[in-house]
Amino acid sequence: MELTKHGHACVVIDDGDRRLVIDPGAFTDPAALEGASAVLVTHEHPDHFVGERLRAALDADPALEVWTNRSVAEQLEGLGGRVHAVGDGDAVTVAGLDVTVHGEWHAVVHPELPRVHNVGFLVAGRVFHPGDAFTVPGTPVPTLLLPLHAPWSKTAEVIDYVREVGADQAYAVHDGLLNDTGLGVVGGLLGERGPGTPTPFARLAPGESAEL
Repeated sequence: MELTKHGHACVVIDDGDRRLVIDPGAFTDPAALEGASAVLVTHEHPDHFVGERLRAALDADPALEVWTNRSVAEQLEGLGGRVHAVGDGDAVTVAGLDVTVHGEWHAVVHPELPRVHNVGFLVAGRVFHPGDAFTVPGTPVPTLLLPLHAPWSKTAEVIDYVREVGADQAYAVHDGLLNDTGLGVVGGLLGERGPGTPTPFARLAPGESAEL
């Protein structure tokens, strides 16, 4: 199984001839959707979901299907059984891969801003993408896709989240708003220059891949 970073929150998981795309939002090259077997969307914010772009991909490939939460599914109405609404506790098969769904709400950005629904996806029992939340799935996580930086988080919470999940490996996602200096500072705090975690942490540059 190969994991490829495609900018900010989007990753692609390739397993043989199966290509699963997660959160291809506005900060991601639309080419990430090319050849997709299926798409997972954690929530409706534009850095994770662009309705027009995803509709275009669905129009271009009649076999393509999407799994997401109910609020996103409602924005893709008219596509029939190709869009599947899922929620916390669901277990589904996506492009031949077992996927379990965890969590319900996006993290709080500010108490005066409305929260949206958010689901995390554990793919094949091996890779967990929490979307925009510090959801702990309550099951072993070999590879955690770690939201490194967001308007709703602080680095202390990021460190504590990694410790709580206890994954074998963590890779950064949701890092598109950080420059090289910020990436170095946050990465250092997760590693030898800060409190650190028992989980090895790494960051893939856009287009870079890792074997899982």
